[in-house]
Order: sequence, then C-alpha cells, then structure tokens
Amino acid sequence: MVKPSLSYQREREELASMATPLSQPLRRLPLLRQAIKIRRQKAKGLLLETLPQTNQEMETPSHHFSPEEQALLYEEALYTVLHRLGQPEPKHVAEASELLSYLQEAFHMKPEVHQQLLQKVQDLEKPLFCLKVTVKRAKGILGKDVSGYSDPYCLLGIIEQGVSVPDGSPGHRRRQKAVVKNTIPEDQTHRTQVISQTLNPEWDETFFLEFEDISTASFHLDMWDADQVESVRQKLGELTDLHGLRRIFKEARKDKGQDDFLGNVVLRLQDLRCREDQWYPLEPRTETYPDRGQCHLQFLLIHKRRATTTSRTHPSYTVHRHLLQQLVSHEVTQHQAGSTSWDGELSPQASTILFLHATQKDLSEFHQSMAQWLAYSRLYQSLEFPGSCLLHPITAMEYQWIQGRLKPEQREELAASFNSLLTYGLSLIRRFRSVFPLSASGSPARLQSLLRVLIQMCKMKAFAELCPNGAPLSSLVTEVLRTGTLEWFHMKQQHHQPMVQDMQEMCKSVLSLVLDVSGDLHQCQRTWNKIFNNTLKIQFFSMAFLELQKLVAQRVKEHMAMVGSTVSPEMGESLFQLYLSLKELYQLVPPPSERDGTLDLDGFHKWFLPAIPAWLLKTYSVALARLQRAVQMDQLVPLGEPIKHSTSAVDLSTCFAQISHTARQLDWPDPEVAFMITVKFVEDTCKLALVYCSLIKARAKELSVDQKDQGQAANMLCVVVNNMEQLRLVVLKLPTQLAWKDLEQWAGAILEPEQLQHTLHAQLQGALAGLDHEIRSGVRTLAEQLEAGISRHIQKIVGTSKTTVPEDAILPLMKFLESEFHYMNRNLVQENFNSLLLLLWTHTLSVLTQTAAAQQSSLLTSQKLKIALQNLELCFYGEGCGLSPEALHTPSLQDLQRKLELQASSSQELIQRYFSNRIQQQD
Repeated sequence: MVKPSLSYQREREELASMATPLSQPLRRLPLLRQAIKIRRQKAKGLLLETLPQTNQEMETPSHHFSPEEQALLYEEALYTVLHRLGQPEPKHVAEASELLSYLQEAFHMKPEVHQQLLQKVQDLEKPLFCLKVTVKRAKGILGKDVSGYSDPYCLLGIIEQGVSVPDGSPGHRRRQKAVVKNTIPEDQTHRTQVISQTLNPEWDETFFLEFEDISTASFHLDMWDADQVESVRQKLGELTDLHGLRRIFKEARKDKGQDDFLGNVVLRLQDLRCREDQWYPLEPRTETYPDRGQCHLQFLLIHKRRATTTSRTHPSYTVHRHLLQQLVSHEVTQHQAGSTSWDGELSPQASTILFLHATQKDLSEFHQSMAQWLAYSRLYQSLEFPGSCLLHPITAMEYQWIQGRLKPEQREELAASFNSLLTYGLSLIRRFRSVFPLSASGSPARLQSLLRVLIQMCKMKAFAELCPNGAPLSSLVTEVLRTGTLEWFHMKQQHHQPMVQDMQEMCKSVLSLVLDVSGDLHQCQRTWNKIFNNTLKIQFFSMAFLELQKLVAQRVKEHMAMVGSTVSPEMGESLFQLYLSLKELYQLVPPPSERDGTLDLDGFHKWFLPAIPAWLLKTYSVALARLQRAVQMDQLVPLGEPIKHSTSAVDLSTCFAQISHTARQLDWPDPEVAFMITVKFVEDTCKLALVYCSLIKARAKELSVDQKDQGQAANMLCVVVNNMEQLRLVVLKLPTQLAWKDLEQWAGAILEPEQLQHTLHAQLQGALAGLDHEIRSGVRTLAEQLEAGISRHIQKIVGTSKTTVPEDAILPLMKFLESEFHYMNRNLVQENFNSLLLLLWTHTLSVLTQTAAAQQSSLLTSQKLKIALQNLELCFYGEGCGLSPEALHTPSLQDLQRKLELQASSSQELIQRYFSNRIQQQD
C-alpha cells in the first residue's frame, strides 16, 4: 500500500481546524487510534474544491492594522515569546526580555500599555504542549531472524517524572532496558508499521505526543523485531549459515510471539531545539551488540492549543502573515529613518519571533511561504524594499504546490494577491520613467527585479490554476508601456505649455518638448530597452520611438502651420534649433525590421522651407557682426612667434568655421535646395572676406593717424598683409569644408556641369582674385618704402671716390638690405616676404640698369656696379631662403650682366674678347 506523507495530512488537519474556534475543542480519540486515523485520511488524498477566479480590479492594500487588530496581534506575539519551547537556534536571540523589548518597539507600544498587555497574556491559560515526531527511517539495525533480517517497528511515547534520564546532551545517555512497552500506558503509546525483512527500514510516519512540563519530560523510542510464528521446516528453509542455526535454537527457548529488542533512543525534551532533524544511535540494553544502527528522527515542539484570541478565531497562516507584515514594516521603516534601504534581511529578534511562532503553530513550509508571499506582496505595494524578497516565497510555493491543497477562501486570497501585485506592478511599469528615474542610483536594477518577480509569479503553477484567463505578461507589459509612453508625452506637453500665447514662446515650448523626447529615447535605447528585451523580449525602444515620433510630428506640424510662410529672424533662430532637434530625433529611427511602413517624421525638413531665408540671413548677420567687432578690437599686433597675424584673423577663421558648421548641421536632404544653400553660403563667405579686407585696412589707417614712428606703421602694414594671407588660406578650404565634391556628385543628376562651374567655382575664384589684389597692394606699399632706400644707396656707390675699392663701396647697400630683409622676414609670412623680395629685385635691376647706362663711360663705376650686382644676387637668394634661381635669373638680369661685363672691361680685355669671339666663330 502506498503511504502518503503524514506531514501533508497534518497540513490538511491544520487547515480544517482554522475555521473551528479553539474554544470548542474537537473530541479527541485515543492517541494510538488517532495516529492510525491520520494515516488513513492521508491515504485517501481528498482534494479541496477550487473557487473560480474573479477579475475584479484590485485596489492597493494597506499594511496597517486597526488598533484592535494590532492589540490582538501583540497579544499573540507576547504569548509566543512567553511560552517558548526548546533550546534556541544558533543565530537566534535567547533572552526573552530582548524579544519583548523588540516587540514593544515594533508595535509602537507605550510602556504602560505594554505592561498591561504583558500581564494579561501572563494570566492566560498555558498552551497545550506537544512534541511532533516523524520517524523517518533507520539503517544498520540488527538482524534477528533466521534469514539475517528483521521485521522492525517502533514504539514511542513521553514519560514525565517516571524514568530518570541522566543529565547531559542528547548524545550522552546510559544504556537502559526498553521502557515504552512496560511503562507508558497503551493509549499514550504510539506504534509504527512493521517493515518486513530489512535492515534499513523506512517509515516516514508522524505522531503527536502531548506533555505537561518540558523540564521533566523525556522522549522514548524502542525498536523491536516483530516475531512471526513459523514452523521449524520454514525456518530451516531460510537457514543460510551457522548464525542462523543459533538463532533457531535461541528462538526455541523463548516464548512464541515474543518480539526481539533492537535498541532504543531516549532524549530529554529540554535538550531539544524547536526543530530537530538528525540521526540518533540506537542504544543497546546489554553489551552483546553495542552497535545497533541508527534511527532518523524529526522533532517539532509545538502548541496544540493556544489561549490567544487570534489563535481561536483566525487561521494560523493568516495570523503568521499579519505578524510577519508588522515586523517587516517595522524593519523597513527603521532603515528608512536611518537613511538606508532595507536589504531584505530580518534582524535576529524578528527572525527569532517568526521562527518560534511558525514552529509553535506547526505551520508547514508551504503555508509559511504562502504567509510570507501574502505579507511581502502587500508590503511591497506601500513600502520600499527590494523586489527580490518576493522571489523566495514564489520559489518555495512553486516547489511545494499541490493542486487542491488550499480551501476555497485561501485560493481566493492567494488569487487576489496575485492580481493585486500584478496590477500594482503594471502600474509601476506604466510610470517607470518617474518611479525608476535614472537620476536615482539602482533604478534599473529595481525595475529589473520587479520584472523578474512578475515573470516568476506568472510562471507559477498556482498562478496558472488560480488566474487561468489572464493575458500573457508580455502583452500586458507591452500595453502598459505604450499607455505610459503616451501619458508621459502628454504630461511633458502640458508641462512645457507657455504661460503667454506668444509665437516665440510657443516655439520654445515645442523645442523643449522635442528635446525631452530625444533625451527619453536615448535613455530607452541605452538602458530600458535592454531590460525589457532581456526579460520579456519586448523591443521597447522601437515601440516608444514609433509612438513618440507620431505625437511629435503632429505637434510640430501644428506649430509650423501657425508660423506661416513669413519667418522673422528671431523666429528663424528658434525654428533652426527645432529643426536640429528633429534631425537628431530622426537619426534614432529603428531598423526597417522593427517598424512597418513610413514614419510621420519622414520628410520633416519640408516643413521648414519657409525658414531657410531667415536662417541664411541670420548666419550672415551674426558672422558680419562678429567680424566687425573683431576688427574694431584688433590692435594689429602679431600674436607671437611663429604666428604673424593678429586677433581678427583668428576670429575671422572662427566665423568661417561656424558658417561651415551651420551648413553641415542643415545637411538638407533635397539636392537642389542643398545646392542653393551651399551657393548662398559661399557667396556670403566671399563677401565677408572682401569686407574684412576693407575693414582691416581702415583699421590700420586709423591706428597710424597719430603714429609718428614709421617703423610701427610698417609693422601694422605687415600684420594687415599677413591677415589677408591667412584669410586667403581659409577661403581655399571652403570646397573641403562644404563638401563640394559630394554635393556635385549628388546634384549632378539635376544640375548641369556649367551651372556648377559658374556658381560655386566662379564665386571662389572671384574672391581669391580680390584677395590676391589686396595682398599685392599691401606688399607694393611695403616695397615702395624700401625702393627709395635701395635707389639712394646705389647712387652712393656711384658717388664714391676713385680710391674706394668696390667691396667697400657696396658695403652700405648690403647692410641696409640685410637689416630690412631681416625685419621683413620677421614680420611677414613666407608668401608675402617672397612677394616683397620679387618686387624689390625687379626694382633693383631697374635702378642698376639705369645707373649702368648713365655710367657706361666710367670703367671704375661700372666695375663697382658689377660687383654690387653679384652681391645683390647672393643677398636676394639668401642661401635658399629667399628668391629661387628661376625668379632671380630673369632676362633683365642677363642683359644687365652683359652690359656691365663690357663696361667694366679695359680696352685690352675688350680686344682680347673680340679676337676670342672671332676665333670661335671661325672654328
């Protein structure tokens, strides 16, 4: 016969007694017959009826009790501590005073109220104490039969003040004869079934042994081999060795039907803890067989009847849930008062009290888990603590769930808790942006914990049985996420609603709304989508984007319709920021696999066509104002080596870079409009370059008015020329900065190549030509200042005395050029310095040619001019740092060299040269 678990039957009895007040006790059967009845009821496996699941909307429950309920619950807790049984667990609190103080604090009881209730509880009737014993199994017992095996059974009971049990721990007991059979009355003696022919029997039978005083009570278990009456022929047939033969002779001497003693276990109850589960050695009564095996026993010290009001009127697991709820609420609020969060770990005092209560009430593991679930799921909806605390009772209930275990009202209560937590959890998910803000540390982990709890709850067999008609959790979460996203958008829209109905303010409110949406979608993409996708396979980012882009498009189109076709510069600036924010938002679009059809934001750039002229005008106006301010503040002083231009050139480069950045920001999708925008940007840039040239020259003239130092004026002129050269380099970068090449390829399908050439390139070339003219004009002015000095020094060479050697005659000219060239090289950039050298070289050759023509009859002067020309060529070359040989060796130089060569030669040298040339001609 299959023997069902007696612990389950005990749960059934406990549930049945929940609705029966203890003030009307049940009629008790003799204990031996009662144990047999327990096994029979358990074997039937009666199932309790289920109650249909209700679909009513659940309100968030409160974790607070009324004063009357709290007083009764306090009475229950005090009763539990005052009537504690057994030795304390290793990590539990042993002192009753400490537990009572904790209860007073947890229930917020005033000292006088506490004393009154404590006295009331002390005056109540003591509970009916009971030892719940489960005989699990035995191993290694003696074999008493001829076959070498035994037919073991156990007799067990409680002896109070009858048999002396020595002091000491349970493992130290003296050997004594079996006392249960002869000492304990039959109606208080409990007996297990007989397990035939085994040395390792398994019973798994539970018994309830009442006692009065734990300090004088002791538990006794005797194990016997049941004697089966058999014939000698049968016994000889089972004979296997000489030991079996000796057993036959021994049995022949004893009375028929007399059982053999196998061993016993004797324990003092006061030495036991509330819960014990271990192997105990079977003690012999003689030294013949000292090793008689072991017996596996489970003990539970319980109250079979309690005098508290709640114990008489409420189910045990309900009372335990209320007590747990009260203590956990206290633990959470205590941590919050200390500015810390509760980690789910109960204090030793709370753990001790709850353990004692569950043990005394003989709550099964399942009902403890159920009570914990009901308490925690209710508290979670009103207090802040980790959702992971709910996972343990979920796992425990799932592991121990048996269909039909609960009564209808319990099924209804459990189903209501499922629905309540599910409704509350979905409400949190709907508002997750505000409930789990990323600004608070640990928010993603808290949301993930909540989702994990809901997932595990919906996977439970209990949930499937009690809530059979609900939609899948992923569908429910998807729907509340969609609803929450819409609610969040409308809340933000209302938040940004301007106080004054002004177009400018309304545009700013729309801009703020779009920025909030973009920020939210970035958070969804980086954080929230991973959580929902990993837990429920929900692509939350795609769903949120599709919903929000539809709402954003509707709101922006409404606003642009109000703006109309005429856009002021102020409105244009706001619209430009709105355009950029929409562009950033649109870049977040999910891949085609996660969306269907077109988006409401597709082609959003067309909504802003009326604003383009205002944007271009604003860009030019801002750049022009910045340029004018930069020139006005420029003192035309170089920034320092190796930079030879001034501050306005730097500001101008920044202005042009900002224009290029604006063009890249626009990134207009329509090629024809994009081309026209680029043309306008190039036109404005070139215009600004020429305006700068005029302004910087005017600034130099302004600063030179009161300047008496001509050298300082020359310095400023060098800076002006350098600034223009820097500007020319910046303008040359326009094709790269504005991506002309890509634009020409993109617009090539709708524009003719001539149109591209006549617009962009023509504008650029015109601007560069204008800049080159301005630079040459400035360099020419510097060259004119030096040309006079060069002419003067050349004339001084001609005027030197005949006794002056040519090298000494040209020395002043060379010193003058060295000084001026060093100054110009230090103050001009290399391009302008080379241009200056070229102008001066041309001028020098011209002056020398004129002077040589005038002095062709003077041999000595011509020799000086010849030597001067040779040294000037080396000076302008500057060891490779000046003019190149190609720039120096012009036809003018070669012609002058020939003339001076002839003029500087004597008559004899000329005759020799004449005849040499004739000889060469004849050869």
